[in-house]
This record gives sequence, structure tokens and C-alpha cells, in this order.
Amino acid sequence: MKRTIEEINQKIMDGQATVLTAEEVTRMVADDETPMVEDVDVVTTGTCGIMSGTAALLHLTAGEPGSFKKAKKIYLNGVPGFPGPCPNEWLGSVDLMIYGTAHSRQDPDYGGGFLFEDMVAGKEIEIEVESIHGEIIKSTTTLEEMGTAKMIGTRMAFRNYTAFVNPHSEPVSSIFHAIDMEGPFKGLSFSGCGELNPLQNDPHMKTICMGTHVLLNGAEGFVMDTGTRSSPEKPNLMLTADMHTMNPHYLGGFRTAAGPEIFDSVALAIPITSQEVLETTFIKNADIPLPVADIKGRHLPLGTTDYGEVWNGADERPEYYPDNCMDCATCLVRERCPTLAFTHQLNTRKCFGCGMCAYSCPHGVFEMKTGYVNLQVEKGEFEVPIACRQSDLKRAREITAELTNRIKKGDFSIYNCRDND
Repeated sequence: MKRTIEEINQKIMDGQATVLTAEEVTRMVADDETPMVEDVDVVTTGTCGIMSGTAALLHLTAGEPGSFKKAKKIYLNGVPGFPGPCPNEWLGSVDLMIYGTAHSRQDPDYGGGFLFEDMVAGKEIEIEVESIHGEIIKSTTTLEEMGTAKMIGTRMAFRNYTAFVNPHSEPVSSIFHAIDMEGPFKGLSFSGCGELNPLQNDPHMKTICMGTHVLLNGAEGFVMDTGTRSSPEKPNLMLTADMHTMNPHYLGGFRTAAGPEIFDSVALAIPITSQEVLETTFIKNADIPLPVADIKGRHLPLGTTDYGEVWNGADERPEYYPDNCMDCATCLVRERCPTLAFTHQLNTRKCFGCGMCAYSCPHGVFEMKTGYVNLQVEKGEFEVPIACRQSDLKRAREITAELTNRIKKGDFSIYNCRDND
């Protein structure tokens, strides 16, 4: 049995579509309730994690018309942007590109990811422009006042990721860990949402293609193309959406040992046009390999684990026991929390579930089951604790549930890919 996208969209508009998440499909298969193509119309997928290729294309008013001829430099909350290409001569406005990985010149813990979250949350943003003639123009703005604010992800939602450990004695600084990674084999950092991840459920991109509708940080957008560094073996996506309609819960800054990064949340719908397409979504965490590499070399493989070992049975969020706090002069959790979710108490809304708090606190203020990876290498066999998760399964599940509800309500249509004409 085969169905067209038009037939599926008609069921969506009629409110009759059967929509399951990728995790629900996997559970059905595990329970010997294997679904057939006539049972499912759409399978929803999602992921959340650090996505370094994120940038924003903005147009904003920086000063009165005639106040400067052209911007040479621009900073938003101290984060540098790149003016242009349109000069907007004497208009007082600036077109600019700003990177999610850009670092503030004033605050080493603040960067583009934190800036984008503040923008989407509606906070006032400080602007500083240096003109080509040397004038300094300062003003403020909000996202609502910006005429254009498009997020562009140059590479997002990788199908394949690599986990990292430090097999050396000296600590190693990297964007792939929240702190300098201690060694040898004292902790593992990984990314990816396993069986829920979009491209794990459509690895050959039979239904995901240029033009496919997505939710990017809660805003409806689309796939522009495959992303930079994408390949058939390791595909990823280039995505875009309007920041005006994003939800600040789904994006933000994430501090690493090499400075602040950015995390995003993505959800995609897979139209079930055939039994073959459906069976591709049957994948389990334990079936998805996760290579482990030397964080210092990145290309040096040390071993392999799988997403079943890193996610199955793991806690989404830490348990918080403030009565255990010893009020240390230097609070490691406050220093290390990547999303600034802990100051004097835990902000559960900002929490990313990375596990650094439980890994760092010596007094049991935070407890979290993140698990271990058994790694066999030339030096021997090591049981390596998972120290830092750079993907958030809870947010991935939340944005997947949001997409599922939109489809069930008829508020989200499926794009007709070229392979399904």
C-alpha cells in the first residue's frame, strides 16, 4: 500500500490523521505491536542540542536617519555582528549577520546563543555602532522592533555524532565539553537524541528534502538544503525560520570550555507514504552506534558505544537537594553550569539536563542518573561516567509533542518532496 502526500494532508485538514512520535513507534515494535502503513499517517521526530552553525540575519534601526553614513562595526549586547551587505546609506538602519557562536567583548560567558534567547524572550537589546567615519552610535531595540530577524542554521540535526573522552593525563579544552575535560578517561561527553532524531528516522532523506516544513525553536520554517559538511554517510540539514515566532524555551546559550555556544531545538514530520518508509522509523537506541574519539584529536577513534547505553534509563533532569549544600566558597556547579541555570537555586526552566551539576558537586546537592560507558581501548577497559550531555532529550520530546499536536489540530501541513510526487 502506498499513499500520496496529498492524501495525508487531506487527513490532517480533516482532523483524522494518526500521528505518532518516533519513540511511540519504537515502543510499539518492542511490544510486538508492529504498526502497518494503514495504521500511521505521520511520524514526528525531534532533537535539541548544540548547533554551532546557527546565525541570525537581522535588519534593525540603530540611529536616526542621517546620524551616520554606514556601519563599519556593530555590537548587540556586546556580541559582534557583521554589517552588510546592503549599506543602507544615511538611513540609520543596519543589515547584519550575527553568529550564535560569537563571544561578547565584555562578558566571556555571554555569546550569540544567550543573545538570541534574550531577543526571542522580548528583552531590550543594547546596540553599539561604529560608523565608517568613526562615530559611535548607541541605542536599544527589541526583536519586535526589528523588521527582519531570520535564523539560519548552516548545519543542524546531524544524523551521526561522535562522543569524546580524554585519554591523556593533561586536561583538554574543547567546545565538546562544558569544562576542561579531565583525563585519563574520567568523563565522556556526547550529543544526539538517538531514536527520536529526525535523520535517524529518514537516514536516506526519502521524505526530508529542500522545502520540507520544520519547527525550528517553535517557529514554523523549512529545510533550505543539506547543510555544510553534509554527506550521504553523515547528513545534516540547513534550516531557516522567523525568530519573531520562536519560543525562548527551545534555544539559548551553552557555555563550554572554549567559550559560549548555542543550542537549538528542531522537529520534523515524516509522512508515511509506504511500509518501507514506516519501517525505517522502527530504529531503537541500541541499534544506533555512537563512536567514541579522543577529544584532543577528534578524528582518532577509540571505541564505540550506542545510544541505548547513553540514554536508556537515564534521568532527564537532576534531583535537587538544597539542604545538602555546604555553601562552598567556590561553587563548582555555579561556575560550570552551561546554561546558567544555577545561581543560588536551580532554575528548572533554564536547566538543560546536561549532568554537569551532578558530576561536579561533591556534597550530593544534585543527583542524576546519567550512566556509564564501558570502553575497551589499547590501554585496557574503562568504565567512563557520562559527564556532559550536549543534547537535551526533554526539550527534544517537548518540541516533538508540540509538532504532533499542531498536526493533529490541522495547523501544520506536510511538504510534497520530489521523491513522493
